[in-house]
Amino acid sequence: MSHPHPELSEPPAPPKGGLRIVALGGLGEIGRNMTVFEYGGRLLIVDCGVLFPETEQPGVDLILPDFEYIRDRLDDIEAVIITHGHEDHLGAVPYLLRERRDIPLIGSRLSLALLEAKLTEHRIKPVTHVVAEGERRSFGPFDCEFLAVNHSIPDALAVAVRTPAGLVLHTGDFKMDQLPLDGRLTDLPGFARLGAEGIDLLMSDSTNAEVPGFVTSERNIGPVVDEVFRTAQGRLIVACFASHIHRVQQVLDAAVANGRKVCFVGRSMVRNMGVARELGYLNVPENIMVEQKVIDDIPGDRLVLVCTGSQGEPMSALSRMANRDHSIRITDRDTVMLASSLIPGNENAVNRVINGLTRWGARIVHKGNALVHVSGHASAGELLYVLNMTRPANFMPIHGEWRHLRAHAKLAALTGVPEDGIVIAEDGVVVDLVDGQAKIVGAVPAGYVYVDGLSVGEVTETSLKDRRILGEEGFVSIVIGLDSTSGKLVAGPEVHARGAGIVNEDFNEVIARIEGVLRDAAGDGVNDVHQISQLIRRTVGKWVSENYRRRPMIIPVVVEV
Repeated sequence: MSHPHPELSEPPAPPKGGLRIVALGGLGEIGRNMTVFEYGGRLLIVDCGVLFPETEQPGVDLILPDFEYIRDRLDDIEAVIITHGHEDHLGAVPYLLRERRDIPLIGSRLSLALLEAKLTEHRIKPVTHVVAEGERRSFGPFDCEFLAVNHSIPDALAVAVRTPAGLVLHTGDFKMDQLPLDGRLTDLPGFARLGAEGIDLLMSDSTNAEVPGFVTSERNIGPVVDEVFRTAQGRLIVACFASHIHRVQQVLDAAVANGRKVCFVGRSMVRNMGVARELGYLNVPENIMVEQKVIDDIPGDRLVLVCTGSQGEPMSALSRMANRDHSIRITDRDTVMLASSLIPGNENAVNRVINGLTRWGARIVHKGNALVHVSGHASAGELLYVLNMTRPANFMPIHGEWRHLRAHAKLAALTGVPEDGIVIAEDGVVVDLVDGQAKIVGAVPAGYVYVDGLSVGEVTETSLKDRRILGEEGFVSIVIGLDSTSGKLVAGPEVHARGAGIVNEDFNEVIARIEGVLRDAAGDGVNDVHQISQLIRRTVGKWVSENYRRRPMIIPVVVEV
């Protein structure tokens, strides 16, 4: 079994006649999916998604893959294939197109429609090519065949990439629901046909590799949703992903059956459901939809609100309702249904929202107490089926945290994939497929690129560390005036604290220490502003630590006069 190594060096030149594979995101994490294939000097990209920030990344809006590996080779990109319409697979495309606007985007009708709506907000007119399951198209040296897969969004695709180096099957995100709501099954006969042809490398979704058995069918949720509707006394607020068209359809159907009007709340929800309705993926009955401006005129027991915020996102509609920062005010007659699973890392944020809603008396229905969501990812039993059906020569688990990747690798070994053909990589690790053998040959930079407002890549890990310190420990500022010639103190020190748990009057003791340090420095002929700033920082930092056991940010301001 080939494992990544923390000291991997820069990879050699791509092998002649070999296929190079570099994941710039999606390995060791849930999100930011992006894989670069290289053959004969040409590049094919599969997915280009975002990762959503966690609490230790304050102020960050989105996290992108690092495009540095391909930045000097943008003209070599043949196309970007989008496997499906989730943000973690297409959300970074606008930022890639800022680098080169005419990169062809390939995907299903719904995936590209959702992406084009997003690109319109970025004022980008893309070059797109719609493909469907069963189609086979070439992009430079890459012969691509598209296969239907069932997922938590319609129109998802797997892609088989053929080059002279071999056949690679990239499943995208998938599950094997045998009774899908839209009747679109994962193309298992197609997988088996490719297996008979000979798959040199299988790259397969690992998210639920630790979960035994098979994913519950989406159809089983319908009766539970109906029961929630029947028992809700007042307004019903349903929170789900803005792309979960199947779940929204179930809510619309239940609303019709129970005589309720429906209102979409939140920009992304309104946008995506508008696209889905226009393309025929969402069936919206006549006279059921209402605008948000009229919901106060509708009795609560005749109203359903469908909004975002199922992951506790701070600026989502549901979070703002929980914080009393939204025009929709939660009351003790409301029922809130969280119709989604938890993305790892979001547990605390979701619990805060649930507690906030409960504070105002709302009844909360979620996956923990009712079957209101099933995963969009195949469990271990389904993954074993795919491995046995495709019989790959080499296997590379993708889309998952480390525990998911390793669990999936163990499943592959159980089905007979050779140990030396199982490649567990992480972001930036370079894998070469040569003469039917996949192996790790090096690594390239693949760090986080942070989006903060309009800035992209300007926020660094150091910036985030500073933000965390400010948020947790506060800061202490010290302002002094020095004679530029002698280095003697002529004004101050003035010491102020914010968020450090120290009142300004307590600083009298440290002011005396600062004055003593500055006298000694002037006597030694030290008048360099940077050195003096460091002396002040160390003096104040030591005093705060000794007296308060805290480590606030110390900000000396030295003014020469």
